[in-house]
Amino acid sequence: MSKQVRVRFAPSPTGPLHIGGVRTALFNYLFAKKNNGVFFLRIEDTDQNRFVAGAEEYILEALEWLGIAPDETINKNEKFGPYRQSERKHLYKQYADLLIASGHAYYAFDTAEALDAHRKQHEEQGKTFIYNHHNREKLDTSLVISNEETANRLANNEDYVIRFKTPVNETLVLQDIIRGEVKFETNLLDDKVLFKSDGMPTYHLANIVDDHLMQTTHVIRGEEWLPSMPLHVLLYRAFGWESPEFAHLPLILKPVGNGKLSKRDGDKMGFPVFPLEWKTEEGVSSGYREKGFFPETVINFLALLGWNDGTEKELFSLEELTQVFDLKRVHKSGAKFDPEKNKWFNHQYLMQQSDTTLAKAFAPIVESKDLNRYFTLVELTKIVSLIKERAHFVSEFWEMSDFFFIAPTVFDEKASKNWKAETPALMQELISVLEEISDFTAANIETIVKDWMTKNEIGMGKVMQPFRLSLVGALKGPHLFDIVEVIGKEETIKRIEKGITTL
Repeated sequence: MSKQVRVRFAPSPTGPLHIGGVRTALFNYLFAKKNNGVFFLRIEDTDQNRFVAGAEEYILEALEWLGIAPDETINKNEKFGPYRQSERKHLYKQYADLLIASGHAYYAFDTAEALDAHRKQHEEQGKTFIYNHHNREKLDTSLVISNEETANRLANNEDYVIRFKTPVNETLVLQDIIRGEVKFETNLLDDKVLFKSDGMPTYHLANIVDDHLMQTTHVIRGEEWLPSMPLHVLLYRAFGWESPEFAHLPLILKPVGNGKLSKRDGDKMGFPVFPLEWKTEEGVSSGYREKGFFPETVINFLALLGWNDGTEKELFSLEELTQVFDLKRVHKSGAKFDPEKNKWFNHQYLMQQSDTTLAKAFAPIVESKDLNRYFTLVELTKIVSLIKERAHFVSEFWEMSDFFFIAPTVFDEKASKNWKAETPALMQELISVLEEISDFTAANIETIVKDWMTKNEIGMGKVMQPFRLSLVGALKGPHLFDIVEVIGKEETIKRIEKGITTL
């Protein structure tokens, strides 16, 4: 590529960032980094009616948390600033005027009532009303009234819009990096509004002007924008500018059935569709961060939604992704979202963390339980090492390990059937064996207890199941003698004694 690659993520601040938007940002980021380019963030906030306070800050925080912060954005390396579209309003009118002057656009003075009447008239005739070459010279436009009258009506501050004059009888053959050759018939396109008399551009004009002025080389966006591609290419042509290359990403689909993944799907099935938590007066929408997902997890599973490197490899660091990412390996068809697979990814990244790191993350949960003694980081690290294999999230650690901290007060009813008539006497003997052990490490305790059972011809199940039931309250948990070592001799004996009197 001769020019430096410059790609952008350009969301509107209308609420929290959907996970589909995050994937678009990620693919832009990966493409930029793979090609030693620049990834920038532009906030497209020209539609002030849909503006939501806090959304812009949310978008920036989400990208920071995920580790894909932009190289250029608001208050950061503003080489082509401003990066907030509402602060660029003064730019767009001159470009709309250029299109008028060159004959690629025209003024339209039609009122909403007049257009509504035209639509109804078409419906009555079984037709669809499209504002384009069929009727633009029959409507209230500068194409049919004189230049003088147009100037007078503008001087009198009549409401107007500026529409693009779509070429007639042309087949556009365009190239999409992902989809290959795509064709559009210009006769089927409508004359889109580019600018309104309130001084605000529409998305189409502002987007094209900004991408040109910010030297965007590639536009990587969701497939819902594919129908806009012909207009955007025609606008570049009308201005005499070089068009960027386009790539339209496949949809992220619902876990079950067809259709685009929505917040409703997440609410129904209990998984987030936003990277971070989002609070409103109506309630709280959960986020991947608050649910306990690692940012590396979110990056990894999103990268594989609609893309792969051609191998069976599933685990990729962000650095690995930047090395192997290729837009030509992005699929054309939609990718089904799999919440269970996402939890599997999180388990893989949890297992990559050190026990000490996980213990530090677990510590606040333990401290919140108001226990009668303090547990050191060394103790927590040991406990975490014993339970993490079965966890997807740090938030699951307490439920999986509460017996390390609190002696059971209730015992699993089904497991209690293992407590036979001879069990109390055996447990009393076990206490005597444990009391004599000075090296209270798991391996040594296991050797001595098993030697005692072998010597006295006591079946394994007769001791081990009641032993575990006394310590844990159920037949669950990690290796029994690891539990014994962690809780210590005094607590082990106390729990066996409680089991004898309770069970």
